[in-house]
Amino acid sequence: MRNIIFPFVRQNASAPDPGRRKLLSALGWGSLTIVCGTGAVSTVRFLFPRVLFEPPAYFSIGFPNEFSISDQADSHGVSLVLLKWKKSHRTWIVLEKGRMYAIFAKCTHLGCTPSWYEEDRTFKCPCHGSQFYSNGVNFAGPAPRPMDRFKISMAEDGQIVVHTDTLFTVKDFDNPYAYLDLNRLTAV
Repeated sequence: MRNIIFPFVRQNASAPDPGRRKLLSALGWGSLTIVCGTGAVSTVRFLFPRVLFEPPAYFSIGFPNEFSISDQADSHGVSLVLLKWKKSHRTWIVLEKGRMYAIFAKCTHLGCTPSWYEEDRTFKCPCHGSQFYSNGVNFAGPAPRPMDRFKISMAEDGQIVVHTDTLFTVKDFDNPYAYLDLNRLTAV
């Protein structure tokens, strides 16, 4: 019989290539190191959770004498709408003849931020067309109710403070914490 040589069997088996073996060993150890390092970093990050620092739930708008009470008012009793805190706290401060209150600048339809139009004396929502009078009461569009108001009070140092953690809906607008009586403040 003749010797049958299969093409996949080498006749001259030589020693394994040390360069290839070193490369594969380095790739294996490198991969293991990356996986273990990633796991260690993730574990350390888990032990120190991220904390989101939120702004306080109240802010000061100033002293009562900084707000001039005008005798001229529109048909809804509003003499002035202050836009200073719309961007930073999403709040409008509204002055009427005898009271001050803080309106939450959020449409009661889907939560968009309406804009104040001084020439029309109205708030208009850009999303779906809801419109509100200068006192925050809705009159057009899909908004189901007037805009909410924040709690407003006097601090011990005499400044006016708006509390964004307490909301009043239309049924609570007569609550003594939903507005400040300016006549009472000027009498004191």
